[in-house]
Amino acid sequence: MALIIDGNAVAAAVKAEVAEDVSRLAEQGITPGLAVVLVGDDPASATYVAMKERDCEEAGVVAFDHRRPADITQEELNAIIDECNADPRVHGILVQMPLPDHLDAEEAIARISPEKDVDGFHPASLGRLVRGIEGPRACTPWGVMRMLRHYGIDLNGARAVVVGRSTIVGKPMALMLLEENATVTVCHSRTRDLPAVCREADVLVAAVGRPKMITAEYVKPGAVVIDVGINRGEAGGLVGDVDFESVEPVASAITPVPGGVGPMTRAMLVSNTVAAAVHVAGR
Repeated sequence: MALIIDGNAVAAAVKAEVAEDVSRLAEQGITPGLAVVLVGDDPASATYVAMKERDCEEAGVVAFDHRRPADITQEELNAIIDECNADPRVHGILVQMPLPDHLDAEEAIARISPEKDVDGFHPASLGRLVRGIEGPRACTPWGVMRMLRHYGIDLNGARAVVVGRSTIVGKPMALMLLEENATVTVCHSRTRDLPAVCREADVLVAAVGRPKMITAEYVKPGAVVIDVGINRGEAGGLVGDVDFESVEPVASAITPVPGGVGPMTRAMLVSNTVAAAVHVAGR
């Protein structure tokens, strides 16, 4: 039976550490602030934002809510971001994705001040990651790294396979694993004989957005399996990219969905926001 990696427990540990920083900031008269920009009425996005704002409230971070209709123009969205960039109460800016099709997400991300890029998506943040320079890290892969460290999973010299090459998860995940001296392979839709490549992994990270795609045939016995996927199952519940029932008996450790990577993504958003406030306080 595989060890079940408890994202809720690790997220609670992160929040406890963050609470100490929030208390120290309060002594200086500083309250960390996160501006949340939500465009449109997508139910999933609204749910994610509500959960993120709840986590902020629990940690003592003030959330500044900016909700706009789906027909907002790029210029109006840019103006909101500019306003948040200039607001000293705001230490982090989150533009909830996906945006409506007529809006340029890359323009919006690049508009955010790098110091307030708590999502870790800004080109400057990704560039710092590539060069190994301290800076905000993309929340989901950063949360995965924190889980692996919490459970004492040694990455030094390990073979890691990341299935997915997005700039939000796949690419930064690979870079973070490299920082810990793993030997990393990044797979995608053009990878030949994907199951065979995945079976080489000591640590397998699935981030493809396809429900239950990773089955037991993809997993080497004893591998650590991290499921980043959040998909709607046929019965309406949440399922991951990993077929948990078939993979769990093969793996040595595995993240569930829900309760695995999801809570960590939100916890690292709060952590990045507080870190940005600490940076401002120390200047």
